[in-house]
Amino acid sequence: MRARTFIYCISAIAATVSLTAQATTNPATASTAASNQAVLQQLPFADQQAFTDAQRGFVAQLPDGKVTNDDGSVAWDMSAYRFLDQEAAPDTVNPSLWRQAQLNNIHGLFKVTDGLYQIRGMDLANMTIIEGDTGLIIIDPLLSPSTAKAGLELYYQNRPKKPVVAVLYTHNHVDHWGGVKGVLDEADVKAGKAHVYAPAGFMEHAVSENIIAGPAMSRRATYQFGATLPPGERGHVDTGLGKALSHGSRSLIAPTDTVPDNANLTIDGIEIQFQMAHGSEAESEMMMYFPKFKVLDTGEVTSQHMHNVYTIRGAAVRDASAWSHYIDLALERFGDKTDVLIGQHHWPVWDQEATKQFLSVQRDMYKYIHDQSVRMINKGYLPGDIAEQIKLPESLDQQWYARGYYGTLSHNAKAIYQRYMGWYDANPANLNPLPPEQNAAKTVAYMGGADKVIEQARKDFDNGEYRWVASVMNQVVFAEPENQAARELGADALEQLGYQAEAGTWRGAYLTGAMELRNGPSEATEGSLSPDVLQALDTGMFFDLMAVRLDADKAAGKHLVINWQLSDTEENYRLNLEHSTLTYRENEQDDAAQATVVMTRETLNQILLRRTTFPDAVKAGEITISGEPSAFFGLLQMLEVPSGNFPIVEPVKH
Repeated sequence: MRARTFIYCISAIAATVSLTAQATTNPATASTAASNQAVLQQLPFADQQAFTDAQRGFVAQLPDGKVTNDDGSVAWDMSAYRFLDQEAAPDTVNPSLWRQAQLNNIHGLFKVTDGLYQIRGMDLANMTIIEGDTGLIIIDPLLSPSTAKAGLELYYQNRPKKPVVAVLYTHNHVDHWGGVKGVLDEADVKAGKAHVYAPAGFMEHAVSENIIAGPAMSRRATYQFGATLPPGERGHVDTGLGKALSHGSRSLIAPTDTVPDNANLTIDGIEIQFQMAHGSEAESEMMMYFPKFKVLDTGEVTSQHMHNVYTIRGAAVRDASAWSHYIDLALERFGDKTDVLIGQHHWPVWDQEATKQFLSVQRDMYKYIHDQSVRMINKGYLPGDIAEQIKLPESLDQQWYARGYYGTLSHNAKAIYQRYMGWYDANPANLNPLPPEQNAAKTVAYMGGADKVIEQARKDFDNGEYRWVASVMNQVVFAEPENQAARELGADALEQLGYQAEAGTWRGAYLTGAMELRNGPSEATEGSLSPDVLQALDTGMFFDLMAVRLDADKAAGKHLVINWQLSDTEENYRLNLEHSTLTYRENEQDDAAQATVVMTRETLNQILLRRTTFPDAVKAGEITISGEPSAFFGLLQMLEVPSGNFPIVEPVKH
């Protein structure tokens, strides 16, 4: 194994995926068509206010809706979603999700008010552009440099060309900072010509949130975002949060300024009143109010749907009660002086009374999910019980911006259980069950064998019992991965569940699962943490990363002590490998270490940027090793490379 390779597999959201995967081909069944048709009678589709709001202030858009990367590959393509122009949803898409997808299809440059503009529908998130005294202030420069650059160029085609003098990151999720080098030259930042502002803890969480479990989160993200599904009526239509993920590299410029808690700052002549919301939608997050414009920007604390209390790609469960509290604080502080509410996803809410109503609904939605889930927890209900029984009151349920297009009431309620109670439901039978493959084999055997199970499941499929069929076929596939009949029937059931799903995330997961049951796992992807981002790792985090890549079997019985020195930053670390565990201490060296490794931080960055390798840097004299070089290289050889495309709808091969 090449010593450099382990570091490159860290990722958070699948970013460079093929859109040529085979499309699902089955039509909607009669049961699915009837289920989707019923939605039209359940929700207030006559209410078209959101379409008026989303189109208000439109200035211009890219003629073909396409953005390309420097290498000629497609970064963004709204033309692929022209099928959404038809008014009525096809039987293969939930009409409520179709409506959200149509709203997210409205894209381009929009004027919010004099001096404040937004780029919407040119990436998963929005980019807000504020005209200051001497230059531009940009809030959240999208996911990719290519889309951010294209958005700024679209702005320049319609407004005076001023330099970017400040960038604000509202929070630590990559779709809000990954495109920064498309709008800002890092040299200008280093020269003091531009500043980058972020809330406290931004760098720690921006780089760390998905580092440790990065490969798993990246793999699961392909399901959440439907990233390998081709756009179409039987494929990808929307994520709920935005249209899709842009494709390309990610970049990061570290903040020059940390915004103090609830500070008032004036940036290039623009007064901004900040409100922190740490631990709500993100670990490091802020909202901001602009008195000059009477505009409140809630970042991603509010959005035009129900957000995730738990994201199905995998992440720590969020605090729904605190989330609600932050929204109420914003309502209290800014509600009576806000004429327009914008976010870093979706479209604005216009007029003071509408913004106050919007904030109150979003506040009560998260608090309701929290409180009612906890109430049922205290009555002894289990996650599945709670998810099945909890219902929003009609006053929330009939509000479009409380619908579960990204988060859902079902998996958010389960998240509340997880936050308070963990994975164990207190039933001793579930304390140490058989692992999935063994459990599946025994279950299928008890049910009379795979053939009998499939025969019965076909009848249930014909009756529209897709949830059960998907579950029981999963058991058969885990017991007999090569059973093609089980894979096909399981895929058919997942496909219909995808067609019925209101959440873009659930549709993506169901249809991706169906595709992979038919075609096998997707190709591995690099993910969102590109080399440019990886160099932002602090040194301790780099060693944490090494530790979770350690193959315990290869390390068994070995004891290594290695001094690691970064000469230019004067950092010293003592690495200890013992009991198949890698630990480190900062500001410590060991005279008895088997090896002392000396390099500059710049050399480590060059390795992270893939411009060199550990062995090549040693040969070039950029790394010196005193003592036993075999100890250093031996450690590197113990680090494994995660595949990035492990199976999800079938068992992992041991």
